[in-house]
Amino acid sequence: MQGIDITIIGAGVTGLAIAAEIARPDLSIFILEKNPMHGGGISSRNSEVIHGGIYYPEGSLKSSLCVEGNKLLYEIAAKNNVPHKKTGKLIVAVKKDEDEDIERLYNNGRGNGVTSLELISKKQVSDMEPNVHAQAALYSPDTGIISAHYLMNYFLAKALNNKAHIVYQTKVVRIEKEASHYRIFTQNIKDENFEFPSAVVINAAGLESDTIANMMGFNYHLHYCKGDYCSVSGARPGIVKKLIYPVPMKKRTALGVHLTMDLNGRYKLGPDATYIERKEEYNVAPEKAEQFYQSAGKFLPFLKKENIHPDMSGIRPKLQGPDDDFFDFVVREDTPGFINLVGIESPGMTASPAIAKYVRKML
Repeated sequence: MQGIDITIIGAGVTGLAIAAEIARPDLSIFILEKNPMHGGGISSRNSEVIHGGIYYPEGSLKSSLCVEGNKLLYEIAAKNNVPHKKTGKLIVAVKKDEDEDIERLYNNGRGNGVTSLELISKKQVSDMEPNVHAQAALYSPDTGIISAHYLMNYFLAKALNNKAHIVYQTKVVRIEKEASHYRIFTQNIKDENFEFPSAVVINAAGLESDTIANMMGFNYHLHYCKGDYCSVSGARPGIVKKLIYPVPMKKRTALGVHLTMDLNGRYKLGPDATYIERKEEYNVAPEKAEQFYQSAGKFLPFLKKENIHPDMSGIRPKLQGPDDDFFDFVVREDTPGFINLVGIESPGMTASPAIAKYVRKML
């Protein structure tokens, strides 16, 4: 194989968005993916929510890239027939002392440039969503849902149409810096080894992004934070039309167990947040159904315990440990020609097209 211009490690939504943004016929671009299919990791295990940019500190990459990505995603989806829906979202104050929390979120979101936010009263909540219990709420009209799979298919098709290549079931085992390029050592599913030079490396390896970065002597450490989901059966279609979130957890490790729906109208609760050992394990414990009922039942009185069932889970690659405060995305050229994307958790899918543009400016 001749020398490659750019190698992207990881074919999740971030890696594919970057490939779609930078691919062109005069560049040799290869995407390496350890799984049998693109999006086979954490990109296919999330709420599929288009976030509004409310939660993250002003001036952070999470806030700016989320706000930009929100607009870009709706444009991409509308122009390219990617299934999506602008549902809107309510962050509900169940107790009176949570009013201050949603006011802080309102001010934070406005500081991030989210101008469509609205603080609404108990009566307005009731008029908007009669089956939701809240003292007050923060209304985000620009929040929505999207098919992550269709989105990733779109990004990949765009990249391939511009002569990028993708190689599946191939993992990176070592990277070495040479005079004018990086030498990438790989192993495929048949335990066959292959190496090749690449002028630029873009590390979008998700849960393993710290491992890839540290092959070059960097010192990143990701924490695996599992989020479980439960499905909701027996609820009348359309009983709730918007996404319903509680006030977020302290230190913002997660947004709290919330109600979302998919594009077919099926409801689910989650995710929660549990730091786990460093392994990909996606089982959902049966007791989560009871826990989710107790948590979400405070603002969703129509829920019945017997209609909540363990469903799916995902894992967040967090730079933020369980006792840490906020950690931002890392999107950085740590050494010339080697760009690391580490800690790309929520709102990573929403931010993905904006992340791609951000990376393109580094090239």
